[in-house]
Amino acid sequence: MAGVTVSGRFGPAARGGYVSGVVGEHARVRDALERPTLRLLDGKWAAFRVAVFRCSFSRDRRSVQADRLHVQVDTLLDELQGNGVDVPPNATGRSLCNSWVNDQWLFRDNAQDGSLEYSLTSFALEAIDLVQGMSRDRVLVSESRLTTILDTVRRWALEAAPDADARIERLNVQIHELEAERDRLEAGGDVAAASDDRMLDGYTNLIDLIGQLPSDFKRVEESVLDMHRKILRDFRDEDRAVAEVLDEYLRDQDELVKATPEGRAFDGAFVLLRDDALLLELRENVQVILAHPAAAVLETQDLNEIRGAEAVIRQGTKDVLAQRRRLTATLKEHIVNHDVLQERELGRVLRGIDRELATWMETAGPRATVPVGLLPPTAKVGHFRERLWDPASAAPPPPLEDVEEDAPEPPTVEELRMRGGPSLEELRLALVDSFATGDMDTVGRMFNELPARLRRPVEVLGLLHVVNGIGALRDDAGPEVFEAIRPDGNRRNFLVPAITLTLDEVATLDGWSLEGAGDE
Repeated sequence: MAGVTVSGRFGPAARGGYVSGVVGEHARVRDALERPTLRLLDGKWAAFRVAVFRCSFSRDRRSVQADRLHVQVDTLLDELQGNGVDVPPNATGRSLCNSWVNDQWLFRDNAQDGSLEYSLTSFALEAIDLVQGMSRDRVLVSESRLTTILDTVRRWALEAAPDADARIERLNVQIHELEAERDRLEAGGDVAAASDDRMLDGYTNLIDLIGQLPSDFKRVEESVLDMHRKILRDFRDEDRAVAEVLDEYLRDQDELVKATPEGRAFDGAFVLLRDDALLLELRENVQVILAHPAAAVLETQDLNEIRGAEAVIRQGTKDVLAQRRRLTATLKEHIVNHDVLQERELGRVLRGIDRELATWMETAGPRATVPVGLLPPTAKVGHFRERLWDPASAAPPPPLEDVEEDAPEPPTVEELRMRGGPSLEELRLALVDSFATGDMDTVGRMFNELPARLRRPVEVLGLLHVVNGIGALRDDAGPEVFEAIRPDGNRRNFLVPAITLTLDEVATLDGWSLEGAGDE
């Protein structure tokens, strides 16, 4: 075989002829493996990180207060160690969260109340969705998935057809198929419901689609956040005019919505939220597919995913719009507070100081100093009176209008008394009179037999005050009903401990005064 030259794809001739493209593929794969998404799933602690993220965050809990997440991660560390699971050594919740922020798996920002909070980045959401999809039983090739592909290809082929005749032909075929199906149903044809296997496959596809929405919206939010940081950096550098920064912001904002897949998804979601008919159709269709008997075998988490499709779209759109409002507020604040003339004047002063400093350094020694006043002296400037005398301010106010004829009738003394505090002295005498004979057994019964003017709700408190003043209020007594009568005639019942008075307590009460001291 000596002297035989092997040429072709795998021989030396490939070096100068055939190009496999492996270099480009290697670069693309290397970039993909270096993305935070795959770095999260790589390494010894990948399962620990994903488990903590899934336990700490959910679709309904997108952000967690910083201190609370630190404590929660500490608790999860202790729980895993207690069950014999390896965890990062010498790790705490705070240190782990800080490292995850640096690795672009957590995002730390200020909440509306000014406190710090954590949320998952789009990379972390993608990794969690990937793990969740791999842990769920899924059909790789199925009739419903192929049908979805065919329907999508057919719809976009109709949109992409540049020939009017071809588009008309495609529409006529669809119309003929729909009319044939309608005529068959009108003629009494059977309507077969989808089988359980077909519905389960459709559920899987739908859950996959819904599960991708949070990471899509998060990517849009992070793109707006990057734009926010870039604009702040441009404003601080002041190397570019404000108008130029605004033009770039508007251009980037338009490209964000139209040029990126996640931007187009956000724009479509925003259109959906503004169309009440589409939202109603979405809710009704979700109810229909979940009413199928096949939905009974779905797990609770999968059912919540399908039911919460609208909530996911609303929350994602709300987060993106909130980030855009923050960016707009930054622009407004800078434009309103940006004084070009003042900044130019300050720049001239600083440049003048720099020139004088350079001139002085030509003759000054290394340790020479110049006394410089940090603040100028206060200027004393005379000024006129800030307020002049106005005759109108010394004019008396207009006379009050006589409204005596329209005034209501004043309340009587009895009406005022009925709205006042308890009648302690009358209640004390009533207790003494009732229990001195020994015929009365409880204070509640005595209260229910009093006149209406002494049976107001406030009189119940008065009775308790009087009874407690002689130490007759006991904790072990059962409840008793006090039937009170309000000044307007309405009746209210109150449960009060049943109170009885002995003859010694009645004698004490007979000599008891409102000040709480007995008469000697």
